[in-house]
Amino acid sequence: MIELQIVWFLLIGVVLTVYVVLDGFDLGVGIWHLFARRDDERRTLLTSVGPVWDGNEVWLLTGGGALFAAFPPVYAAVFSGLYLPMMVVLFALIARAVSFEFRGKEDARGWRAGWDLAFALGSMIPALLLGVVAGNLLRGLPLDLRGDYAGGFLELLHPFALVVGGLGFALFAQQGAVWVWMKTEGELTDQARGWAFLSWGAAALLFVAATIWVLAGLPHVRENFLALPVLWGLPVAALVLLVLTGWAVLADHPGRGFLFSSLTIVSLMATFGASVFPSFVRASNDPRLSLTAYNSSSSDLTLEVMLVIAGVGVPLVAGYTIWVYRKFRGKVRVGHY
Repeated sequence: MIELQIVWFLLIGVVLTVYVVLDGFDLGVGIWHLFARRDDERRTLLTSVGPVWDGNEVWLLTGGGALFAAFPPVYAAVFSGLYLPMMVVLFALIARAVSFEFRGKEDARGWRAGWDLAFALGSMIPALLLGVVAGNLLRGLPLDLRGDYAGGFLELLHPFALVVGGLGFALFAQQGAVWVWMKTEGELTDQARGWAFLSWGAAALLFVAATIWVLAGLPHVRENFLALPVLWGLPVAALVLLVLTGWAVLADHPGRGFLFSSLTIVSLMATFGASVFPSFVRASNDPRLSLTAYNSSSSDLTLEVMLVIAGVGVPLVAGYTIWVYRKFRGKVRVGHY
């Protein structure tokens, strides 16, 4: 029988992967928002994600809630040690959400320009900082005997974390570009295809840089892959899917481009999970202090009760998500945002 701790490690990973894929494209739309040439094009970008962006973020709330209930020390360490970047991400997401509601309330150019900037920055900042957090979790954080982060904010901005943050930013930009390319018509479609190619090139370069860095300087990341060689198929799949994304852009296949871009993110998230397991937070100063799925979980009874709740709640969220995407499928027209 699979241990409950492993089940919850996998379940949280799946929920967060769905979040990154779905919210990845609407954050990506925000990254490109200011690059649209005309106001009607910017309204089209907002309309393309208007019906789905808030539902996409439900997956982040679900993942955070599951982490809090299943692995409380991990939640405490991540949201206290990484408090400043997580709060910056939170306020950026709030500013982004407010911009959806307020942009269309006035016709004044300055009013709309201000909310356009809020929407763009509220998308760019999370796209970068979420990758920085992932880079720090891969590299490891200094922890004290209580499992609390023992470093400062500037220590989080080391070169490897910034490379991974840049990779995350590029992947979100790519995801958003292929979404716009797939959902729009006319000149904006041509722009989006160019955005897709540009972000794909950046993602490919940063993927290579991050891979070389891991192979040359982070031996602990390779431990699970050496112990179970079949796991090497995950980063190989990510590379192949990234190449296929570039092929789809060059061959003018937006639907396939979005599919391959999404699967690239899925394979990279799986690679991340395989790299860190069983740790959620690896202690860079002393691996014995690491917070793992085994030493930081709630009781088995709690995990069992939560599994029943998840068995009801997650399918409901998934069903709602599928319904919304089916309801609003197809090309978009200019909305009132």
